[in-house]
Amino acid sequence: MEIIDAVILGVVQGLTEFLPVSSSGHLELGKAILGNQAVPEESLLFTVVLHFATALSTIVVFRKDIFEILKGILKFEWNDDLKFLSKIALSMTPAVIIGLLFEKQLEQLFGNNILLVGYMLIVTAILLLLADKAKNTSKEVSFSNAFIIGISQAIAMLPGISRSGATISTSVLLGNDKTKAARFSFLMVVPLIFGKIVKDIFSGDLSYNSTTFIPLCLGFAAAFVSGLFACTWMIRLVKQSKLSYFALYCTIVGIIAVIYALFN
Repeated sequence: MEIIDAVILGVVQGLTEFLPVSSSGHLELGKAILGNQAVPEESLLFTVVLHFATALSTIVVFRKDIFEILKGILKFEWNDDLKFLSKIALSMTPAVIIGLLFEKQLEQLFGNNILLVGYMLIVTAILLLLADKAKNTSKEVSFSNAFIIGISQAIAMLPGISRSGATISTSVLLGNDKTKAARFSFLMVVPLIFGKIVKDIFSGDLSYNSTTFIPLCLGFAAAFVSGLFACTWMIRLVKQSKLSYFALYCTIVGIIAVIYALFN
């Protein structure tokens, strides 16, 4: 993998992991445009590195929240922090079940499946438009809400469906506070990312070549820095009800992807 390609894909991952435009869909589009011919094992390692970078940027942005949650858990009582962590665990359930039962089927949906990416980006645009019209409230995410949001996260495993877009939109449409919806959306994915990283490491499917060290490092740095920016920016955008801009973007990119796939 070329260094410039690694940096570009790192920035794409960092921005699209948090901005509601689908990181998986954009990585597929990016690989198709850049003509990335990396062998599957090397491509998987690069993907793992980028996901670790964005998970780390989430931890940095929400470091105070995470520290408070950890302090609350150590009190060993049924308090708000333990309730929040329990909701996070509940929200993970659908994605974990789907990921374990249908891993091979999901993998087959990736790999330059540009037509599917295009259609799913349009679906993402519809969700964002609906969420942008929702009224803001001060409602907290409930346990039932957490499970429903988790189902959205599982559906977002499809390339082209934005995970943050789907989960934040679902939470807002359920009547939750927009800022709290964004916070829950970003924190709920961190355990899943680290779980997937551990699984991939012990799967034996990762392949490392010393020539990829510099591209991996630069890709990691690009994803981490752009992730810090995108995560902070996205929280403000959700609060200000400016998701319609991303809906328009997803619609345009989705239509272009569909046309590209149909004529190539």
